[in-house]
Amino acid sequence: MLVGHTEVTKPIPRPETAYKVLQVEPIRYISHPYEWSFSQYKDAALLTLQLQKEALKLGMTLKDASAYNVQFQDGHPVFIDTLSFSRYLEGTPWVAYRQFCQHFLAPLALMALVDVRLGKLMTTYIDGIPLDLASKLLPFSTRFNYGLVTHVHLHSLFQSHYTSTRTQRSGVTVSKIGLIGLIENLENTINKLSWRPKGTDWVSYYNSTNYSDASFTVKKQIVEGLINQVKPNSMYDLGANTGVFSRLANRLEGCQVISMDMDPGAVEINYIEVKRTGETNILPLVLDLTNPSPDIGWHNRERSSFLSRGPADLVMALALIHHLAISYNIPLSMISDTLATLGRYLIIEFVPKEDSQVQRLLASREDIFSDYSLPGFRDAFLANFNLIEEIVIKDTMRTIFLLERK
Repeated sequence: MLVGHTEVTKPIPRPETAYKVLQVEPIRYISHPYEWSFSQYKDAALLTLQLQKEALKLGMTLKDASAYNVQFQDGHPVFIDTLSFSRYLEGTPWVAYRQFCQHFLAPLALMALVDVRLGKLMTTYIDGIPLDLASKLLPFSTRFNYGLVTHVHLHSLFQSHYTSTRTQRSGVTVSKIGLIGLIENLENTINKLSWRPKGTDWVSYYNSTNYSDASFTVKKQIVEGLINQVKPNSMYDLGANTGVFSRLANRLEGCQVISMDMDPGAVEINYIEVKRTGETNILPLVLDLTNPSPDIGWHNRERSSFLSRGPADLVMALALIHHLAISYNIPLSMISDTLATLGRYLIIEFVPKEDSQVQRLLASREDIFSDYSLPGFRDAFLANFNLIEEIVIKDTMRTIFLLERK
């Protein structure tokens, strides 16, 4: 449940300011709560509550319950802020209760009961979604849910009362049994929250492509061969959908795959598969390449942007470029410039205008994309990359390129 760490035995430089020095196991990729799928967020919340219960057994407590204290390592959440533990004093309430409700319960309730995309509110509210806002956004029926009434609606009113009256609570005591009851009630409330992906754009994507079974198999063989040729230690799979092609890197020992898609339903399915199979090298994330996670917080330095967390050894962009170029009007040259900053090698699939998927995109708009062609693609990408391989996918009009950044 905790990030791995060892105690450093060498002398402490300033012993008057430190008790112990810990060498912490590195987290391979830092993600943020607003990039997690619903089940990732739920697992992170339950981990935090489980740790608080375990801490109480040992006479300790968590003084912080920030969602940013959780990261995903080897396919599961781990708590990384070892210094959040402090001694428990009998009778004291859980000081991190409000923070837990704002960082975990409010986002999860909104994602489950209103719209899963409301998890993105965490980019605006870096210290958790305010409970008064969550209370207003949640449906009226939640007033009959004991857990949500207690921990969101009444909690919000309680906060408002003490803020408006400037009254300070004093002498509030909570027994350890009462505190454990609070934690267990939060667990029950969160366990009852659920969300199933349906109706999102990309959940059934692979059922509606124009690939035959044979050509799809050929594509997988081509991509797997190119991945094995590069042998990356880190890989970004952009527009990964449910992670079918991300899993082609499973046989590469030690390769960390960030499997990202803008569709929360696809990422949810991807994460559930990670849990089901016990995969340790794939981290699914909800991320929109056209509007990636920014630098946020104090001086824009508290939480790092997606673009500043790279580069990777290998970037994959399969069946993506036509969406960027045609749906979002991004010139091929700008796509090339951005992908060149993300990694050394690039596996990219070019989908021509004659392809039925591109025709579907053009059906509702004027074709103003005169540069969107195979020659136009080569001109744009060979400005930033050297060509290693160019392979036409059998029985399709699509081409896969392996490129190396200049």
